[in-house]
Amino acid sequence: TPLLSLTHSHTLDSPGFDPKNFFCQLRYILILSLSNPPQKTFLTLPFLPPPLFTMSTEQIPVSNDASQAPINPLAAHPVSPQDAQGRQPASSSAASSELASGKMKLKGALRHFADFPIKGIDFVDIMPLFLDPTVHHALGEVLELQVKEGFETLPDVIVGLDARGFLFGPGMALRLGTGFAPVRKQGKLPGPCVTAEYQKEYGSDFFQMQQDAIKPGQKVLIVDDIIATGGSAKAAADLVKKLGGDIIGYLFILEIPGLNGREKLGDTKTVILLEDA
Repeated sequence: TPLLSLTHSHTLDSPGFDPKNFFCQLRYILILSLSNPPQKTFLTLPFLPPPLFTMSTEQIPVSNDASQAPINPLAAHPVSPQDAQGRQPASSSAASSELASGKMKLKGALRHFADFPIKGIDFVDIMPLFLDPTVHHALGEVLELQVKEGFETLPDVIVGLDARGFLFGPGMALRLGTGFAPVRKQGKLPGPCVTAEYQKEYGSDFFQMQQDAIKPGQKVLIVDDIIATGGSAKAAADLVKKLGGDIIGYLFILEIPGLNGREKLGDTKTVILLEDA
């Protein structure tokens, strides 16, 4: 028995025949037939001018495996979010070697200033990383490799702290194919914001993020140039949590030793890009 039976009164060359409508209806019937188990009844569509055609689902080949679910021709093949965005964490000896070499180049560009901002402090200046375009380019490459090597999953959003987190956070986001969201001092952002307080040496201050900066469930990486006491990074984390974000880690270029800043960040993974710089 043929799958489709066309009547003599409704052939392809009949007056008033609409090919586009015909094939749209044919596709619809094929989808219905593939989505239902075989039976001896005939499928007819009331919106067709009878008797344009009928279809027997008995003619559709079906597996004898009773456990097999009916075919759904409209179901999409599952693709992981990272596959769809072309972002895959990768780890290899070549990447590790490139990362180590890049870090050495960055360390060589840093400058040290004794007794700044007060006597007894050896200040490490990161601004030369942005002065030379080749070093700046290397910084972007190293940051990208560090995220892919150092974290189990890639972020959906990079959150950068006011103000030097803004220097490299957006570039990281571009390289990783993610969004960037700023954390700013109170009163600097327009629209509805969430607020978190943090302690400074001589009092407290407030950070803010816009309410739509992060969607619930998004994976967030918090970045800044230096971690000292960890208070500002902790405040940024509080803001991310208020917005429903999932913090996958923290990344800093440098760390001031002896201030135990990492303790404020708990067990969440913290990476220092240039250790012992």
